[in-house]
Amino acid sequence: MNTVKESIAPPAKGKPKWLRVKLPVGKKYKELRGLVDKYDLHTICTSGSCPNMGECWTEGTATFMILGNTCTRSCGFCGVKTGRPDDIDWAEPEKVARSIKLMGIKHAVVTSVDRDDLKDMGSIIWKETVAAIRRMNPETTLETLIPDFQGNKRNIDRIVEANPEVVSHNMETVRRLTREVRIQAKYDTSLEVLRYLKEQGINRTKSGIMLGLGEREEEVIQTMQDLRDNNVDVVTIGQYLQPSKKHLPVKEFITPEQFKKYETIGLEMGFRHVESGALVRSSYKAHKHIL
Repeated sequence: MNTVKESIAPPAKGKPKWLRVKLPVGKKYKELRGLVDKYDLHTICTSGSCPNMGECWTEGTATFMILGNTCTRSCGFCGVKTGRPDDIDWAEPEKVARSIKLMGIKHAVVTSVDRDDLKDMGSIIWKETVAAIRRMNPETTLETLIPDFQGNKRNIDRIVEANPEVVSHNMETVRRLTREVRIQAKYDTSLEVLRYLKEQGINRTKSGIMLGLGEREEEVIQTMQDLRDNNVDVVTIGQYLQPSKKHLPVKEFITPEQFKKYETIGLEMGFRHVESGALVRSSYKAHKHIL
């Protein structure tokens, strides 16, 4: 059977009712939104129009992106623009730390674009950002959602030395679809990064998967098992939504019942936390993943 043709299924039609998003409300959300607008603070929550923004902000969690907004990779699912990135902003660590302080964030998630153009792939800025947040916000806990750094252990070691409470790296999809979905990434490299982090003493590791790209149930379960075999503690499973017509189409809308099934299977496998649902994103309920 031709697996390439098999992966190219017709797009799904019409969003189902369980994908309807409630507008964020509440006093805490309004206060933080005001601060973000007033000081021009950059969060993935706002720039990515995250469906969980109101819930997360109310609970004192927000996600920040470093190393610019232009990625050196061109993944078929991602809405971040691809091209030649700007020069490094060495003041960025202090800016992020100040944003977290202004917003009164209790648990911060930090992520970044891929910077394959840099010799250190951005790992030095990563380490300095964590250090700056620690200095300015000693009570704030941290999750770093890192790229694969092409599997370079010297660069990964900088994350280990920074020692955030949670280190996350997303698989994004199943093995068969990795080449189509994450063109410049490798399934086994991502697993190796997660395994190495745990071996080096990171307390809590985490990964995420998107569904609706043409994967089969047994492939999702195998990916979850691969993560557990590499001692990953937390997995998030959500519905892929097409950022634009230029991106990969949604081939299936996964039902709430199927998401619940994956949650049950994941907990039986031994994951400490499984967040599985249509609107789940990488940082959803991130503050609970340190427990």
